[in-house]
Amino acid sequence: MPQVKRKILEEEIYCPPEASVLLASYAVQAKYGDYDPNVHKPGFLAQEELLPKRVINLYQMTPEMWEERITACYAEHRGRTRDEAEMEYLKIAQDLEMYGVNYFFIRNKKGTDLLLGVDAVGLHIYDPDNRLTPKISFLWNEIRNISYSDKEFAIKPLDKKTNVFKFNSTKLRVNKLILQLCIGNHDLFMRRRRVDSLEVQQMKAQAREEKARKQMERQRLDHEKQLREEAERARDELERRLMQLQDEAHMANEALLRSEETADLLAEKAQIAEEEAKLLAQKAAEAEQEMQRIKVTAIRTEEERRIMQQKMLEAEMLALKMAEESDRRTKEADQLKQDLHKARESERRAKNKLLEITSKSPYTPPPPSANAMPPDIPNFNFSTENLSFDFKDTDMKRLSMEIEKEKVEYMEKSKHLQLQLNELKTEIESLKLRERETPLDILHNENTEKGTSKQSNFKKLTLQSTKTRVAYFEEL
Repeated sequence: MPQVKRKILEEEIYCPPEASVLLASYAVQAKYGDYDPNVHKPGFLAQEELLPKRVINLYQMTPEMWEERITACYAEHRGRTRDEAEMEYLKIAQDLEMYGVNYFFIRNKKGTDLLLGVDAVGLHIYDPDNRLTPKISFLWNEIRNISYSDKEFAIKPLDKKTNVFKFNSTKLRVNKLILQLCIGNHDLFMRRRRVDSLEVQQMKAQAREEKARKQMERQRLDHEKQLREEAERARDELERRLMQLQDEAHMANEALLRSEETADLLAEKAQIAEEEAKLLAQKAAEAEQEMQRIKVTAIRTEEERRIMQQKMLEAEMLALKMAEESDRRTKEADQLKQDLHKARESERRAKNKLLEITSKSPYTPPPPSANAMPPDIPNFNFSTENLSFDFKDTDMKRLSMEIEKEKVEYMEKSKHLQLQLNELKTEIESLKLRERETPLDILHNENTEKGTSKQSNFKKLTLQSTKTRVAYFEEL
């Protein structure tokens, strides 16, 4: 993965912007593990080189905006191990048009400058100005023999009715390198499709068992992590509830103290009012006695009687005022007694609420369940004298069927990936600076508009007969 990542960042392999973001998210998953917003805070990717400079310059986006897009994809990869993230990175990278292709400048019989591409699938002929879309392709199961003499390179198709097609390279050592790459890629092509030996089958079975064991272990760890997180949430909830109860108890204590102070104050006022009422009653009785005494006393002279009458009138008015004041004080004393009774009742309720709060027991989460789930190489000859490589046509029909089966499986697996890429492209398309598009960007956009992909183009080219493709190559 590091080598492929370096080639993409250095733009040796063309990668469209939306795929660059997705690849960057898998690279982050492989390096940092699962996304944690408490740990992976904004700016944690500031020092990481994740996108090709061409992609960064193509959009009117700040580094923070790029990091936000990458982080959004990164968060969706939760649960993937480092190996799984790296494998997904390579699966996406292998769909890039220039992935795994070695290019060589060649000329056909007419002297037309072309590019020969050699990869794990076969041989491809490109226009020098378009390294993304091959004009002709020959899969390895369609080639019988490859050889060269001096600068001339000859390829003999499996179809015996088809003539050998030839091309010239720039140097003799280039032909040697092309032949070595052809031998190596054909060898890998055949190894992937041969019947596994018993030893290899056993190794694969062990690998599957190990993978299943790791999966079970990861599920167990995930389950334990989930239980731990639930326990932490329950603990936080209990702490929050405890704080709430403590606050309620504190408020109840304060209310109780205020009630006690109010009750004492009201009791004191009631006592004072009662004493004042007694004193007024006593004064009223004295005034009444004085009035009676004045009435009994004989005043002989008219002036004395008038004065006495005036005094009696004043005494009566004073007595009336005293009686009214005594009634008012009596009512006030009764009201204070009612207020005192209410204060005592409020004090009693506050004490009961305090007892109720302090008697509550904290919530204990149920313990986790005890039974919870925890989380054939073909024969060939290679001679330094004739410098040729023969591919036997043994079981070529089976190989062709294997290739078709792989294509079907690939198409099924790539649907979800294509949806992801389309969503990413739609999100950032409005920020693209068209004037900064490179020739490869323009070619890729044209292929996308036509609905042409790496696999669909190969399928289209290989539907033509080998004879037709050879003739087309010679006419280029």
